[in-house]
Amino acid sequence: MKSTKFQSFVVFAEMRTGSNFLEANLNAFEGINCTGEAFNPHFMGYPKSDPILGVDLKTRDADPKVLLTAIRNNTARLTGFRYFHDHDPRVFDPIMDDVTCAKVILTRNPVESYVSWKIAQETGQWKLTDVKAHKVAQAKFDPREFAAHLEALQAFQIELMNRLQTSGQTAFYVAYEDLQSVEVMNGLAKYLGVDEQLDGLDKSLKKQNPSPVSAKVSNYDEMLKSLAQLDRFDLTRTPNFEPRRGPNVPSYVAAPTSALLYLPLRSGPQAQVMRWLADLDGGTRSDLLTKMTQKDLRQWKRKHVGHRSFTVLRHPVQRAHDAFCRHILPVDKGSYVQLRKTMIRRYKMPLPENGPDHTYDVSAHRTAFAAFLMFLKGNLSGQTAIRVDPAWCTQAQAIMGFGEISLPDRIIREADLPHELPELAQIVGKTDVPAVPDAPDDQPFALSDIYDDEIEQLAASAYQRDYVTFGFGRWR
Repeated sequence: MKSTKFQSFVVFAEMRTGSNFLEANLNAFEGINCTGEAFNPHFMGYPKSDPILGVDLKTRDADPKVLLTAIRNNTARLTGFRYFHDHDPRVFDPIMDDVTCAKVILTRNPVESYVSWKIAQETGQWKLTDVKAHKVAQAKFDPREFAAHLEALQAFQIELMNRLQTSGQTAFYVAYEDLQSVEVMNGLAKYLGVDEQLDGLDKSLKKQNPSPVSAKVSNYDEMLKSLAQLDRFDLTRTPNFEPRRGPNVPSYVAAPTSALLYLPLRSGPQAQVMRWLADLDGGTRSDLLTKMTQKDLRQWKRKHVGHRSFTVLRHPVQRAHDAFCRHILPVDKGSYVQLRKTMIRRYKMPLPENGPDHTYDVSAHRTAFAAFLMFLKGNLSGQTAIRVDPAWCTQAQAIMGFGEISLPDRIIREADLPHELPELAQIVGKTDVPAVPDAPDDQPFALSDIYDDEIEQLAASAYQRDYVTFGFGRWR
């Protein structure tokens, strides 16, 4: 019998946090029905799954509220779904605003979930029902990748916490370690308003990697050194690990000795600016101060009285082309492979399936980039199921995020770098100032090879906010 306390429920979780196991046990209750990742932009419920409550994938993508309504209105059982931070953002506000939707928040030590995710990538095994089929591999810890993973998780958890606080709602928190407790599962059912009780847990899913983290990571010592710099974790147990943090402070870059701080915008001229900052103090890129915590940033500011911070705007069409060439067109390092597949399958984007080869010419590149710009218009307007990635979000929105911690003293346009960066350097006392390196052309083709009136119009339509906010005109 359906709960009279709530009309639906959502399990906020992430990959490799035990959400499959939690769902299996929720579905062991006759009055509960968890429908999987109902709003995953790449599939519906589960890979290769059928429609949910009569709503198919095409209908959900056109209007996700149709499925949300069907879940709420299911009178047979209390119905819910799992929602990860990169699922369809169009349903997040309706979920959080609905006090009749029960919120369950599943957390796991982020190091363990990251290592588990890396092992699953290596083995291709995302679930285990029989130990005879178990595949073994070791993960290689990547500090930059983990920092990005942690940043996304923390930002989402803070958003959840704040939305619950401001709306006067409460959530039922479950730690990964709690999943083995039938008492906790029964307590969760009570919270949801279901009177049933389980005698035991569903054992069909097996823990895939029961060894300690030290045995599962090939570069364990390197991982410990990297984590020691972060100083954010209790690795024995962190049921709710997210500290309050502002924007992506680890991405900020400070000169080795000069009092200059660079706040990068993704898909901008980061490489040239960082090279210039290193040259300014006669060092190399490795001498730059990066991966700072908020504490590190405060200490740096105190030590560098009279410091100046800055960010660099890039023309929206050039920035979109950079993001396209780095993350969408190729299939090698830096590519958003899963998003790319979805763009080809769902949004009919004319991308070469295995990346550009000798048959991929300028004409094909222009056609593909134009399609990407048309996709961006819908994506930035919240009309697609795919996340708005920092690589192509509006620069206006990104700069607003800086304000929580450190507003830039100066917003520089890329075209003005040759004279504005030396001026900043002189303000902080530098006299011997190096030239700013030129930006390399994007590969496999430069924007100048395909730029025309139509490309400009498509970019202006997608990035109207940036064009209006910063007064951009034609690229050239």
